[in-house]
Amino acid sequence: MPGTDPMEAARIIAGELPDLPHLAELPGRGPGADLTGRAAALLVDIPAEVTPRGWRIAERPGRDLRRARSLLSSDLDAMEEALDGYAGPLKIQLAGPWTLAATMEQPRSLNPALADPGLVADLASSLAEGAAAHVAEVAKRFPGATLVVQLDEPALPAVAAGAVPTPSGLSRVRAVDEEVLRERLHEVLAATGKYTLVHCCSRNLAFGIIIGAGADGVSFDLSQLQREDYDELAAVAEAGASLLVGALPDFSYPERAGVTPTDTAKAVREVWRKMALPPARCAEQVVVTPACGLADASPSQAQETLRLCREAARILPEMMGEMA
Repeated sequence: MPGTDPMEAARIIAGELPDLPHLAELPGRGPGADLTGRAAALLVDIPAEVTPRGWRIAERPGRDLRRARSLLSSDLDAMEEALDGYAGPLKIQLAGPWTLAATMEQPRSLNPALADPGLVADLASSLAEGAAAHVAEVAKRFPGATLVVQLDEPALPAVAAGAVPTPSGLSRVRAVDEEVLRERLHEVLAATGKYTLVHCCSRNLAFGIIIGAGADGVSFDLSQLQREDYDELAAVAEAGASLLVGALPDFSYPERAGVTPTDTAKAVREVWRKMALPPARCAEQVVVTPACGLADASPSQAQETLRLCREAARILPEMMGEMA
């Protein structure tokens, strides 16, 4: 979400997404509020610090880690106030193990943690333990909620393809075997003990790896789908997984002339048509979302984007019924 005020973000989310609110992330506040920093705040026995290049594994906890944990706590406080007494599905999200490994440096080295398989294993285990503790904390604050845990993995396709650059930019970290990709991802997903999703807004999304790792659903940017993706996506849908379809490409989309919730619902319908699946199943399995984060929007733009998603979801079941 945009801005630096967690209470404003929490109120927008509570107002526009009453059936599926989520914990806001406000990266505009700087290091510690970003995707990697928030996950670093959850790591157990692996401290981290900020460098001019980003986050690095450190020898001991310091003020960077304290700040990241404080920001997370303030976000939870704001959500608790805005959703006082809430009972229903509630989503929280954090960086997945592969994106974390690709965006954190090794200690005493500029290389990404991803380049050291042993360190990646340690990071995944630490993140799994931290994610479980985070889930327990949120559950304590919202005893009536049904938690949904989303792992953000924008770097997963690059990790799988061996496309993550080394510090010099002259070479790439070796591609990771699919079995290892699934194992590390599964470790974190399973540790939460909740309904889980994996989000990736990049091209070449490995739907099979995500579902094979045990995720209950996948979140993706509709505009990044390629023709060859539809067979794999159809297999995921046929298996009963949830699909969080990023049908609004960016925060400026709602302001384009003529765009309506109906247009957004039609975009989702077209995806379902291409997969040749029974129309009645669409409304049962699909959640309409923005394609990716809204951090670069204004608060009003973010609010309008969420409203469009909600209205599109309201229209979608009737539209699919007509298609049947």
